[in-house]
Amino acid sequence: MGKAKAPRRLADNEARAVARTLRVSPQKLNLVAAMIRGKSVATALTDLEFSRKRIAGTVRKTLESAIANAENNHGLDVDALVVAEAYVGKSIVMKRFHARGRGRASRIEKPFSHLTIVVRELEEVEAA
Repeated sequence: MGKAKAPRRLADNEARAVARTLRVSPQKLNLVAAMIRGKSVATALTDLEFSRKRIAGTVRKTLESAIANAENNHGLDVDALVVAEAYVGKSIVMKRFHARGRGRASRIEKPFSHLTIVVRELEEVEAA
């Protein structure tokens, strides 16, 4: 018996990859995610390759994982893929303290983020 298989959340021409608990604030990660949103996969990989942001390497690995998922798991054409969605979510926040003058302390927050990248295969529009 057992449970019925859960339906696929994405369309048939989509694949995704998720990177969890990245040690960067969501605001900083969203700057890099916005840089690749809506671009073709080849252009997005090139932009991440030459980006000066520290987290760009991790975003690139996540994008490559989404591309590999599209190719191997769903049989999509790699050359026709675009970054359909790239969104950032909040994760845990580590709280630390920093000693201040007169015996006081102030709180330092070290945020973490989640990154989800969805790639979509575009159909070629034929000119008639």
